[in-house]
Amino acid sequence: MYTGVKGIGGIFFKSPDPQKTKDWYATHLGLKTDAYGTCFGWRNLDDPTKKGYTQWSVISNDRTDHIPENQSFMINYRVENIETLVEQLSQHGVIIMDEITSYDYGKFVHILDEDGLTLELWEPNDEVFETYISGLTR
Repeated sequence: MYTGVKGIGGIFFKSPDPQKTKDWYATHLGLKTDAYGTCFGWRNLDDPTKKGYTQWSVISNDRTDHIPENQSFMINYRVENIETLVEQLSQHGVIIMDEITSYDYGKFVHILDEDGLTLELWEPNDEVFETYISGLTR
């Protein structure tokens, strides 16, 4: 049994002019943006004392370090026990694109879905991630 996805960690999409796009969303939809976009904060349903975040980011069309060249967007899924999940996915033939990378704010890995889209899996450390946030939309 897969340990599976626990929520959406982020939505990342490309734009020819990321700042102009962020400004439009700030002006017309009230997003509080920073250099990376914005975060939406929420509470864990099982333990409301725990906070979580969903990142919304716009990046330049010419950047391929975060979103593959053949995609205009990428979804980041929040997971638990990323090592176990990657092992299970691999055993079921899911293509794992890279090694798990660790940062103080969480662990990441990229996989391919059935349609060949790159997805990002994130095992977050929300307490540390929170310290990086300057754009928070409430």
